[in-house]
Amino acid sequence: MQERPWHAHYDAEVPRAIDFEEVTIPDFLERSAKRFGDRPAMFFMNKTLSYADMKEAVDRLATGLASLGVKEGTRVAIQMPNMPPTVIAYYAAMELGAEVVLTNPLYTEREIEHQWNDAGCEVALVADFLYDQKLRGLGDRVGIRHYVVAGIADYLGFPLNFLAPFKLRKQDPPLAAKVAETATVHSFKKLIARSGSNPPRVRRSFDEIAVLQYTGGTTGVSKGAVLTHGNLSKNVQQIHHWFQGVDMGHEVCLNALPIFHVFGMTVCMNWSVFTGAAMALVPNPRDFPKLVEAVVKRRVTLFPAVPALFNALNHHPGIESLDVSSVKACFSGSAPLPLDTMQRFEKMTGSIIVEGFGMSETSPVTHVNPLQGKRKEGSVGVPVSDTDARIVDIDDPTKEVALGEEGELVVRGPQVMPGYWNRQDETDKTIIDGWLHTGDLATMDEDGYFYIVGRKKDMINASGFKVFPDEVDEVLASHPKILEAATIGVPDECRTETVKSFVVLHPGQTMDRDEVREFCALELAPYKVPFDVEFLAELPKSSVMKVLRRELRDLEISRRKDAQG
Repeated sequence: MQERPWHAHYDAEVPRAIDFEEVTIPDFLERSAKRFGDRPAMFFMNKTLSYADMKEAVDRLATGLASLGVKEGTRVAIQMPNMPPTVIAYYAAMELGAEVVLTNPLYTEREIEHQWNDAGCEVALVADFLYDQKLRGLGDRVGIRHYVVAGIADYLGFPLNFLAPFKLRKQDPPLAAKVAETATVHSFKKLIARSGSNPPRVRRSFDEIAVLQYTGGTTGVSKGAVLTHGNLSKNVQQIHHWFQGVDMGHEVCLNALPIFHVFGMTVCMNWSVFTGAAMALVPNPRDFPKLVEAVVKRRVTLFPAVPALFNALNHHPGIESLDVSSVKACFSGSAPLPLDTMQRFEKMTGSIIVEGFGMSETSPVTHVNPLQGKRKEGSVGVPVSDTDARIVDIDDPTKEVALGEEGELVVRGPQVMPGYWNRQDETDKTIIDGWLHTGDLATMDEDGYFYIVGRKKDMINASGFKVFPDEVDEVLASHPKILEAATIGVPDECRTETVKSFVVLHPGQTMDRDEVREFCALELAPYKVPFDVEFLAELPKSSVMKVLRRELRDLEISRRKDAQG
């Protein structure tokens, strides 16, 4: 690895380059089950599964999936909140050499249909309430041959396993459903129970696809970042070398970040299994009482989160009377972490929070602040081992900008995807001469610390979730009363940004904000639905009739400044 200014700021035992072990994701579980078989692998409400339990369940499910035709190269969709079946399904599919497609449970039928058809998914492991509410009606619009249906109560201990289904079915919307087995719909628990623990042996290489991690683009078209076993394994190893001092087999990692999100998949789940840590699973990260309960009861030591979660715990009623001193290391990503939030949380827990940066296309971690060394306020830190980064001119990416100047952040390393699934055009725009162009505007200081200062794309960051304006605009424009629309992100103290849409109606038509939002809610996940709607006579456009979102953002910022005096 060529000498870079950031190498001087690595913690003492962190290498510039790693002698990577060629262990795939299923190998992580194989090793941890042998080393830590009697240690907890998952805490879920009142249930604990050991690593031996987890390995047995994974092997049995893999055997069952093989009987349904899952084999090397089969695309398997997983759409569940954070619960034991999600983890078991992921590792079982990987064990067979299948390619996993993690799907956001909040997605609407339209979004699911696009993702699964684009990936060519053949088998889906889903939560029972999602099958009942969304998936049953998809029918032959998707190519799913078999559904395997799991319930939140499947891995609860007595008496919750009896009581929870009744309570969950009374939620609005319900979080449990009775789903009858058919020739193509199977019970997760029953499939495991009737299958042996003798799945087909599959040799997996670092070059083979492990996950299609769906993300968006400038056009709003969701596309799959191809992540290989090598990408994922090497990124976990990069993370592990960065965070020295992990007590193998004895840590407890909070798993509140959704596993369908690349941060949750790699840092919360795969790194946990690699280190033999117990995963404290929280199905709903917005259920702060349950989250706090998991931290306190399970004595969480590792706390990967986004700024909104740190802030929520800081202000949780009664937090000052609870013992959260077990937390020792925290990792923050997806959005800037306010200094006050960081200082308050660190004082409350006695822990250290380090900010970092990553993307779906990079497995995700590329940058992190040192755990023991110099942390810089507002910085996403320095590139991790074996990772290079530059700031290049926006108009001429062959030129690096001067130190401290803004430009586009480009990165390269073993965690960078080989490309997008069946999208060579998008791959060619994103990976140029081996460098991944992130689309983020950034600066680098004299020590090699990086600062994200904006986004080249119009992406909206709503509580860590990416919202692409073109997708929202496409839905709005499909309404018969709406002539055109333009969506932007506006600053929000709680969500980083919130979604605002400017709408132009057809002449003679009338609508109000609620009518627009209700329509969007039928087609978009909740975090994509415009929080605010403003009606205009026309949208600002360039000479070639391109909508100028920049002018709308400037207008919104100007109004806010005026309102603040």
